[in-house]
Amino acid sequence: MELRFWGGDWGLPSVHPESLVVLTYARFVGAPLKLNPVDYTWSSIQGFGPILISKDEVTTQPTNILNFLRKQKYNADYVLSAREGSDTLAYIALLEEKLLPAMLHTFWVDAENYSSVTRPWYSSHTPFPLRFYLPGKMSREALNRILVTKGKPPLYSLNEVEAQVYKDAKECLNLLSNRLGASRYFFAEMPTSLDAFVFGYLAPLYKAHLPKVQLKEHLKQLPNLCEFCDHILSAYFTQNAEGSSPAGQEAIDANLQKLTQLVNKESNLIEKMDDNLRSSPQNRPQKLTALHPPASTANKDSSQFLTP
Repeated sequence: MELRFWGGDWGLPSVHPESLVVLTYARFVGAPLKLNPVDYTWSSIQGFGPILISKDEVTTQPTNILNFLRKQKYNADYVLSAREGSDTLAYIALLEEKLLPAMLHTFWVDAENYSSVTRPWYSSHTPFPLRFYLPGKMSREALNRILVTKGKPPLYSLNEVEAQVYKDAKECLNLLSNRLGASRYFFAEMPTSLDAFVFGYLAPLYKAHLPKVQLKEHLKQLPNLCEFCDHILSAYFTQNAEGSSPAGQEAIDANLQKLTQLVNKESNLIEKMDDNLRSSPQNRPQKLTALHPPASTANKDSSQFLTP
């Protein structure tokens, strides 16, 4: 499986939130992906990343890619209960509805951030002549998406839409901070798809060097979310001396522990079944006596075979 995605900067494996979601989830589950970051040799503009290619099948969009990985037995949500699974879907929908428009505005619509950070970065990572076209197209699509989702009555002017977008994003960050609390991850002791989405959306905002930092300043006032980003970045994307992330061994140990518990439960069940079978009344099998033909018949038959 090959993953094509926008490359990294600012200490992140990718500056593109949706690409970062997929990269983070793949690290969580240990999916064997061939990583192909966007650079000057990139020639495809099918979507804007990430793109997962498996044999002849092409999958785009983080949700579709994560579903594809689940079908390949790479599922980070297997530890969740039904209720937690529903909460995960609800929080991901909240991120896309409340936080994503503010992220798009911060990076792609705000004139100062776009001209000094976003456009130069994406232009430098896009081959000629697309570098003069693609960033502008992405900026226009970001603005259109904001206006379609937020530009409804009674919000008519762009300034009113902008104010509402940032208000919703700050409320979303507060909800995420309250849900995370003092925990390392949002559910259980292992990261799930919700952790991948939250990190993918927050990390670029947290690490980017932006001139206008309205939303970033609010994020810094929520230290547990900042620590959450720092932990995932150091645990899953910082190589240790042996060349593998320390969280890789953590995930392996956790999976082995769960597998051991499952095997122990099955062994106990088999022992109980065996004890029940031994204690239940059973009829002893009758010993069958071998049947021997009469001596005269045997001699007669053998003589028939010996007679020429």
